[in-house]
Amino acid sequence: MPELGPVAWPPAPIRTERLVLRESEARDRAAFIELFASPEVRTYLGGPQPRDELERAVPEVPGRRLGLFVIDLDGAMIGMVALDRRDAERPGHVRPDAGEAELGYTFLPEAWGCGYAAEACAAALDWFANVLPGEPVVLCTQTANDRSMRLAAKLGFTEVERFEEYGAEQWFGVRSSLTPSG
Repeated sequence: MPELGPVAWPPAPIRTERLVLRESEARDRAAFIELFASPEVRTYLGGPQPRDELERAVPEVPGRRLGLFVIDLDGAMIGMVALDRRDAERPGHVRPDAGEAELGYTFLPEAWGCGYAAEACAAALDWFANVLPGEPVVLCTQTANDRSMRLAAKLGFTEVERFEEYGAEQWFGVRSSLTPSG
């Protein structure tokens, strides 16, 4: 997958009213395992992964890569937000050359319903708009995922299309002033 572009990484931690968006650290390992093992978190993401396999596979410092922010509340990881390039082979694009930046997010269930996802995603999108101005950001979520659909609308994403992928109907949207060429 292509890199985001000429972006200095990691950026200085981004502070919002309640959260810190930062690079992953060793102390986040247990939260990463919980995110991937949680049936609730993974309901619309292919299901939970076996905890024993994750314990063996997750590195000491997980998630240390360009575009991935750990979401920290009072010194503890509550989720993650990532901006990656959308694979050209997948359906859903707004540029003829594909490779748009795609927003992804997962949060631990105890952080749901508090507005943390909207706050963290908005901060990550602001950061992205500052480092790569004018670039569209896309988002894809299952239409059955009501929470994610509401978050997409709250963040200003507009629907481009719907399609079937991974055995479920997907909603694909864009956040940009560009006209979708889809």
